[in-house]
Amino acid sequence: MRLSGCVCWGKILENIGICSQVDFVRYIQGRKTPGVDPKLFIKDLWFEKVPVRIYQPKAPSASQRRGVMFFHGGGWVFGSLETHEKLCRFIARESESVVVSVGYRLAPEHKYPAAYEDCLNATIHFMKNIEHYGVDPARIIVCGDSAGGNLAAAVSQTLAGGSDLPKLRAQILIYPGLQAVDFNLPSYQQNQGVPLLIRKHAAFFALQYLNGDALHMQEVLEGSHIPPDMRLKYRKWVSPDNIPEKFKVRGVKPLRPTDFIAEVFEKVKRLCEPNLCPLLVEDAIVQQLPESFILTCEYDVLRDDGLLYKKRLEDNGVRVTWYHLEDGFHGIISLYDYCGFSFPAGKRGLDSVVNFLKSL
Repeated sequence: MRLSGCVCWGKILENIGICSQVDFVRYIQGRKTPGVDPKLFIKDLWFEKVPVRIYQPKAPSASQRRGVMFFHGGGWVFGSLETHEKLCRFIARESESVVVSVGYRLAPEHKYPAAYEDCLNATIHFMKNIEHYGVDPARIIVCGDSAGGNLAAAVSQTLAGGSDLPKLRAQILIYPGLQAVDFNLPSYQQNQGVPLLIRKHAAFFALQYLNGDALHMQEVLEGSHIPPDMRLKYRKWVSPDNIPEKFKVRGVKPLRPTDFIAEVFEKVKRLCEPNLCPLLVEDAIVQQLPESFILTCEYDVLRDDGLLYKKRLEDNGVRVTWYHLEDGFHGIISLYDYCGFSFPAGKRGLDSVVNFLKSL
């Protein structure tokens, strides 16, 4: 069952009092787990209090391998070690890397910064115990899709400039969500009704992660939650002016600024913290970030988040490999081989991730 179908059925069951919508979707997503993989050792462990699943290639290696910390997507509300099992297996097999998938705590039960803290703590634990996994400490990468891309970016920023741990070799951000200041960027206007992530759900998930509810979602979508002085400050980083013109020819119109509502800002002001919205971090941090890979999709509300971060990284001297799927939509990487049905664009995107890893 697709996520959209799960959500609809979940809502029906919630309305008649059988179970919550979130619980139903999580149950459906977690039902199937692939069997033994002939090329990988797979083991479930705990890094401190965080559950992880480690994928290690069985083939002997003449040298230490790359280590990939993987943070799954799902809007901080859905997703698990199981939902991204096939994806992590593919990355581990094809890139011959050790992959650590992190089962971080989910909203709304566990609000921000729980997911971020789990991903950070799991990464630090891995770095401090790297010798147990045959991984080269100079080739540790953080990687994630969607909300996981957000978490990877936040973890990368936190670890930038540290001296007591190995430095990250790279960050891989797959259609990441990186800001909650402006839900009216061109990609939000163009793709507001395009699955698998529609515009209002992007705000819904951000608010669930932040506060454990979706109150004030309409005000956030309209932009009433950002004070004028802060909007002016962030405009140098979050603005349609920083997006190449070719991405603005399809269904974009200038919108009148909405009136600021102070009460809403007080409830959601932590949306502006860089650990939740990495696009808003200061240049001094961006300059210290590792080599980066960013994948964006044309038919994705989060496309412009990736484009804006690409520009910030490049403007601050960080090397960026950018891969854009002209025929891609949000979530397509996870559907590269879905119940026997394959999206060629998803496979191309996944191959681009593997090729980048092999170059490190």
